[in-house]
Amino acid sequence: MNSKRYFTILAAVVVLVASAVMAAPGDEYTSDAAHSSIEFSVKHMVITNVKGTFDKFDAVIMFEPENLDQSSVEVSIDVASVNTRDEKRDEHLRSPDFFDAAKFPTITFKSSKITKKGDDYIAAGTLTIRGVSKEVEFPFQLNGPITNPWGQVVMGIELDFEINRKDFGVNWSKTMDNGGLVVGDDVKIEINLEAKKS
Repeated sequence: MNSKRYFTILAAVVVLVASAVMAAPGDEYTSDAAHSSIEFSVKHMVITNVKGTFDKFDAVIMFEPENLDQSSVEVSIDVASVNTRDEKRDEHLRSPDFFDAAKFPTITFKSSKITKKGDDYIAAGTLTIRGVSKEVEFPFQLNGPITNPWGQVVMGIELDFEINRKDFGVNWSKTMDNGGLVVGDDVKIEINLEAKKS
């Protein structure tokens, strides 16, 4: 083999290897349900906040700190797991008046881009509730990764944000005599995830 052909083949191999390294996905982390929570609160009759949780959900995070283009977040929430500590109210939330859990059993978020801003990150992507999809951006804090006392690599993600439920077709409410709503439009959401490296 002449030297010119040798170096041509060698260069091609180097390019292929470099491309494979650049395209390699980040580390995969999955949510630890025992140490994670998705909570929400909404104004009730203007005077107080009613709080609740979704007790069943899954999150998958691909994290590559040196190449955020290879990082992503996907979350799937079981709508029927809504829990406000009042079964009658929870059944109403599962009904077509609100989430219509039988027809739309999951709330999902799938990121399209992860960026870093200062010490925090921003996840841009698609949030889907009751079959309605909207492009959103969620700032979040990332803690870790660290190795826990049992030798497992874990990370924590914290975020809180607000959405208007009517943007997603969750429209039910009643107007009181004073003009206030029985159920407010704005919903505050707080998410704390502990995720384990797969």
